Amino acid sequence: MAVFGTGTGRLPIQRNSLREQISGALREELMSGRLPAGSNFTVKEIAELYGVSATPAREALVDLAAQGLLRAEHHRGFTVPELAWSDFLEIFEARTLLTDSAFRQLAHRPGATDPGRLDPGRLGSLRRRAEAASRAVRAGQLDVMVGCDRRFWQGIAEFLENRRIAEYLDWLRVQSWMFAAPYLRAGGDLAGVCWDRQPELVELIAAGDVAGARRLMDGYNLFTVRLLASLTGESLDSVAVLPLLTGGEGA
Repeated sequence: MAVFGTGTGRLPIQRNSLREQISGALREELMSGRLPAGSNFTVKEIAELYGVSATPAREALVDLAAQGLLRAEHHRGFTVPELAWSDFLEIFEARTLLTDSAFRQLAHRPGATDPGRLDPGRLGSLRRRAEAASRAVRAGQLDVMVGCDRRFWQGIAEFLENRRIAEYLDWLRVQSWMFAAPYLRAGGDLAGVCWDRQPELVELIAAGDVAGARRLMDGYNLFTVRLLASLTGESLDSVAVLPLLTGGEGA
């Protein structure tokens, strides 16, 4: 049986949507590194852990396996896959190229640079998400950080106005955290270690400064890959998109 984190970081299970809630709870366990690579568990164990029947537990596990976040083992339940540096590079390259292209296209969209185009309610929600993510980073609270970070970037992706791009970026982010979290946990005190300029990015978007937002995104991506290379002892020479982030186009 896999060793799970304490209840303080576990999402509550709501009876009105067991499948989604179990899937969400396990996803956060994976993202935070509380459920590390190689962990193996059965449907029965998950059902007992969350106090539900086998059906929603199985459906949640199958959903996560279909997303590539778990690996189904014949007669052995489900196993958390191990992501290597090469896997992270593919994730990082896809995320970098997609976000850079999306922000470039957004800059040419009619009204994109008009500060008055944004819905105040959505903007206010995004500002709150940004502050929550930044506070978690400064406090070094990894278990809180992963959830706040994901919700913040989901909010940012909404401004791209392309649901498929937003969903794909979210999928990449979950995997990125699955790779990064164990290294961050092993690094000791995390206060101020990760990127905390989320509020600044929101204000650039609010001001209609799409070019400035893209440059800050480049800076964020560069910060991320440098941090992970340092934590893993890997070389930046293997990062194919590095020239995009460090050249005239980068932050």
